[in-house]
Amino acid sequence: MKSIGYLLVFSLLPMVLLAQQANKPDDALLLDYYQNQRFKEASDYLKTIYTEPVAGTKALAQLAYTANMAGRLAEAEGYYQRIYNADSTNTSVLYSLGSLNLRRGNALKAESFYKRIIARDTTNFLVYKQLAGISSDKNDIASVVVYLQKANKLNPAEPDVASDLSDLYVSMKFNSQAEKVLNAAILADPENIVLLNSLLKLVYAEKKWPEAVEAGLKLVKNGNNSGQVLTKLGAAYYNLKNYECSIAAFADIADMAQNETSYYYAALAYKALKDNRMAIEKMYKAIAEGVSPNVASYYGEIADSNEKLSKFKRAALAYQKSLQFDDQNPMIYYSMASLYDTELKDKRSAVKYYKKYLSLKPSVEKQKSFIDYSKSRIVMLSR
Repeated sequence: MKSIGYLLVFSLLPMVLLAQQANKPDDALLLDYYQNQRFKEASDYLKTIYTEPVAGTKALAQLAYTANMAGRLAEAEGYYQRIYNADSTNTSVLYSLGSLNLRRGNALKAESFYKRIIARDTTNFLVYKQLAGISSDKNDIASVVVYLQKANKLNPAEPDVASDLSDLYVSMKFNSQAEKVLNAAILADPENIVLLNSLLKLVYAEKKWPEAVEAGLKLVKNGNNSGQVLTKLGAAYYNLKNYECSIAAFADIADMAQNETSYYYAALAYKALKDNRMAIEKMYKAIAEGVSPNVASYYGEIADSNEKLSKFKRAALAYQKSLQFDDQNPMIYYSMASLYDTELKDKRSAVKYYKKYLSLKPSVEKQKSFIDYSKSRIVMLSR
């Protein structure tokens, strides 16, 4: 009986496959789905046409495409993998598998698919570009350089690769190489904003101030008035001793985009124009931007650790340093008062800092015990 069952299955299999082949999708309906971005419906429709087990690569490719466009990434990968299992030489499927895994966040798996492509085809620009991006995410700078160089050699005019490679060269201080890369790309597309941004970075690094002004003004004219562009433009004007234009460039930077460099150069420009009041104001802002708002708490933690190591004088110095960055934190004063009171036996300093702690009006609800203790110690130590 068992053998008869197997015979029945095998005899029916060709009929099943033949029925599947006879079931063809309605191309007009599919086109309508595609044109109206209704890929989920297209995917569901194709599943009613191509029922499992699906064997044909054309059917699998359609199922993979619609699943991918519908955002069913795991499903799409399964279909593409089945095509690849049937034909491991299919480069387009390998690329699709790589791209799908990138979208799913699996960069290592994507990288393995892309590497299989370049093992067979060393002229695939897009694969080198993708591999450069993956290497950048891994902070593998050596590989980024290699992949970008290969991509740029294949297509010197492509702006994204030329820009990324140029920026990398500038960061490595290989300015002459950056210049060659940019010149070739800009020759093909002189008004490309991505390339102009990289050009500004290059000429700024080379201290070619007239060229930096020219590139900066082109970017501003084309609507790129970011903080980075205006800061470089303002600094270039300053170095050309055009202080009025320098100040105007810095004034156009939005408050949220200002930084230590923009405030610093603005201060220098005001100073050069003998407007010392504004120079001082901008320099203070540069100092504030250059120092982390957490520095005070860092020194507080250093002080606390020194206390635990019984290095009380070092702890006191760290607390003093903390106050230079934040003199409105009540608990720093309380910690100093307690240190001088219990460990350093300096009554005068202890009373001074207990009083300072209370003068800042700490929260009665949250710090009642500290407030009461401070008041009692001031009384005791003042006798």
